[in-house]
Amino acid sequence: RQVSTQSTGFPSVIMAEDGDIPEVEAQDEAPASSGPMDILTAVQEVLKKALIKDGLARGLHECAKALDRRQAHLCVLASNCTEVLYTRLVEALCAEHDIKLIRVPESKQLGEWAGLCKRDKEGKARNVVGCSCVVVKDFGEESEALNVVLDYFKNKK
Repeated sequence: RQVSTQSTGFPSVIMAEDGDIPEVEAQDEAPASSGPMDILTAVQEVLKKALIKDGLARGLHECAKALDRRQAHLCVLASNCTEVLYTRLVEALCAEHDIKLIRVPESKQLGEWAGLCKRDKEGKARNVVGCSCVVVKDFGEESEALNVVLDYFKNKK
């Protein structure tokens, strides 16, 4: 498809002919790694799969509702959150309902992982919005990253 603006000023879509369709090479989603996956990479992959499945709650209000209703499987909290009451509330709800809590270093990083950003043509994140708390309500499909996260919590106890 090509988009062109004619004399009207509005974009119009021109469909490609049968032989004009460009071929796109298939890309691997995750590069093959020789060693075991670290916990932050695993959390990033789990959040990505949950985002695809629409199983994320982002922000304090959504997260508090999901935690209170016991819909959450995992809670991710940013360590650089400056609001003490915010972190106390999330930690207390996780402890009360026995929900797994993990901390990540940056709220901007967590916002990018939770899909609170725009992607440019190269796939790089632009206009990233910081997010201090994300709750996973639905993991989506089972993956190696999910097993790494669950093993992390089993070994932690």
